[in-house]
Amino acid sequence: MIQNSIATFKCEVVQKKLQLVGQSATGNFPQSFPEVAMTVQQDFENRRDEVRNAVNRDVIYSPYLANSLVATYFACLEVKECNDIPKGMMALTTPLTTYAKISCSNKTINKGYEKIFSWMKYNGYRQERLEKAFPIEVFYYEDNVEEEVVELLIPIVE
Repeated sequence: MIQNSIATFKCEVVQKKLQLVGQSATGNFPQSFPEVAMTVQQDFENRRDEVRNAVNRDVIYSPYLANSLVATYFACLEVKECNDIPKGMMALTTPLTTYAKISCSNKTINKGYEKIFSWMKYNGYRQERLEKAFPIEVFYYEDNVEEEVVELLIPIVE
């Protein structure tokens, strides 16, 4: 039986500048992932009401940085202003960045990454260096559902 998914795997190029407030966690990479990412998201979910000026409390932005040794993963809300940061959290402002974007779901993230990198290669894009931008996973939370929409944003250059 074929199970329907909310993942569309639609790819496009978008530009975003974000102001984010949230928490982060760092762990050995790849052996401590995805556990570290899931833990920081769960911890942040319990504290997201502390973030002032949130644009939408049901949309969690998760920028990340990784190399072959460690990875740092964030769980954040987009905010109108980066002020009055709760204790144990930090503010991040990303510059206007061009991203390759794909829509998938929390159950199809691996397939989403495969498809977006294939689409980027086919269309002549390459990933921007991490010194200048973050890849970002965007989670659209819904109560009492098993599958939620996730967007993957990969910073690109032509």
